Amino acid sequence: MTKKVESVDATLALARRQMVETQIAARGVRDPRVLAAMRKVPRHHFVPQSLRRNAYGDEPLPIGNGQTIAQPYIVAFMTEALGLTGTERVLEIGTGSGYQTAILAEIAKEVFTVEIVAALSTSAQKILGELGYANIRFRVGDGGEGWPEEAPFDAVMVTAAPPSIPRALKLQIADGGRMVIPVGTDYQDLVLIRREGERFMESRLMSVRFVPLV
Repeated sequence: MTKKVESVDATLALARRQMVETQIAARGVRDPRVLAAMRKVPRHHFVPQSLRRNAYGDEPLPIGNGQTIAQPYIVAFMTEALGLTGTERVLEIGTGSGYQTAILAEIAKEVFTVEIVAALSTSAQKILGELGYANIRFRVGDGGEGWPEEAPFDAVMVTAAPPSIPRALKLQIADGGRMVIPVGTDYQDLVLIRREGERFMESRLMSVRFVPLV
């Protein structure tokens, strides 16, 4: 039994390395911190048991409650866009499976993550706790409101799409900080926002498809 488990673990580890090489680095993600995090975090722990054979595929996967775990490349791309160096306090809107949370926690100093679906938050807390993450704080609530009592944040990651950018989230970005957010309904753009004092500079990164922010 032990040899069988070791064989499965080795196969999954190889699939994870291949995922990073062929889906992420090959598409232009260069930040060594992001690549290291993507190589380390076991994505298969964050998907339903029935889908583990697909855990390192180039696709999003359903995780229940009408939600998905994002395509690995999108996770890496959005994380790189935040420009994390390891000292940041990061706000994540949409804990979901907890996979993006883990990637952020590998790089940032502290992650504050908000999820409106209590069952997803509970599941993510269990998985992330079992994996040993101690720099994550969780909240169940309306992600559009952010986490004002802990603001400002050096970076904000939003993993569900509102029809327009919530003003409350913009105001929780620290001066000099960044936010990455998908915006739109039928058609969505991934937008990078940089704050300089009271000015917010927006740039479109790519077209995306995320579940709606509720």
